[in-house]
Amino acid sequence: MRLEATELTEAELELQQEVREFLAERLPAGSYPIGLGVPGAVDPEFSKALGARGWLGMALPREYGGGGRSAVERLIVAEELLAVGAPVGYHWIGDRQSGHSIAASGTEAQKRALLPGIVSGELSFGIGMSEPSAGSDLAGLRTRARPVEGGWSVTGTKIWTTGALHATHFLALFRTADERHGGLTQFIVERDLPGLTIAAIPFIDGTEDFCELTFDEVFIPDEMRLGEIGAGWGQNIAELALERGGVDRWMSMVPVLDHWSRGGFGPLSEAAREDLGLIVARMWGLRGISLSIARAVDEGRTPSIEAALAKEMATRFEQDCVEVVSRHFGRTPDPSSDDPYEQLLARAILVSPSWSIRGGTIEILRNIVSKGLGIA
Repeated sequence: MRLEATELTEAELELQQEVREFLAERLPAGSYPIGLGVPGAVDPEFSKALGARGWLGMALPREYGGGGRSAVERLIVAEELLAVGAPVGYHWIGDRQSGHSIAASGTEAQKRALLPGIVSGELSFGIGMSEPSAGSDLAGLRTRARPVEGGWSVTGTKIWTTGALHATHFLALFRTADERHGGLTQFIVERDLPGLTIAAIPFIDGTEDFCELTFDEVFIPDEMRLGEIGAGWGQNIAELALERGGVDRWMSMVPVLDHWSRGGFGPLSEAAREDLGLIVARMWGLRGISLSIARAVDEGRTPSIEAALAKEMATRFEQDCVEVVSRHFGRTPDPSSDDPYEQLLARAILVSPSWSIRGGTIEILRNIVSKGLGIA
């Protein structure tokens, strides 16, 4: 495992300033619903505006419409979006990981059909990994794809699929053989296939980001298979490195933290300033880890162990932030308050327990790290 210290270059700092100026103009205060990280508001027009600036699919190949830029440059844009709680819900998953998976493992036809739509912000992706019967054991999934003439027939259930209500496509992992890891294959699934039912799962804060996908003998043409038969496990591990190691795993609370640090909830006490200092120190360390992981991706490495470690640390950090700000807020925040930041804090209290589940539980992540280091 390698985490090498790195900093932004002058050109990367110029990009950072460009994004900040764009967001200040496009998203003035009070003009949009502030989000808690990745489950931000769904605004296809905003996503298209980012695409028009070349800020979606930045690290995808130019021949498919991508920017041919670096993972670090993509990180810079993502960091600025999350810092203001931007409405990123429509494009986030496709930009963060699905596009990269298709670029790495897809056929030429798949790349030409799908990557330009991800880059432009036209297409929205969901992830079909988790299942009710498998819990955190991804290799234990049971949804099976049976070979039939011209393709595959899929029957089973996926759960906790973020953004499925608005997704145009899903990258789904199905069982194609009985081997625990070697029997898994990825597929690109269009949302309107006959036999596919998408049902929202109302969350405790009233949102419906999570969904259940039910497959009832859904036919998927073989040309929509992503990669080789049985190669799904390795492809999925590479995809999870993109999902777990990014800035979105520690930035959910940043809009609230920024408001609090500026006295938005009232003057900070001495104890509050001390806690704020500890939060900033931890945040700076996590940012360094995410930046290091992005540099590793740019160097052609797959930092899956580093990403698992980052996600484990980031989850605990985010939950600690909720506890600290809530304690200094001094009362139970009102979810119907006129103050959008008080609303956001109230939501964070309700949903933050789920942050140590999404993207892999803390226990699973610690197992990945310990096994990767040879100590388990």
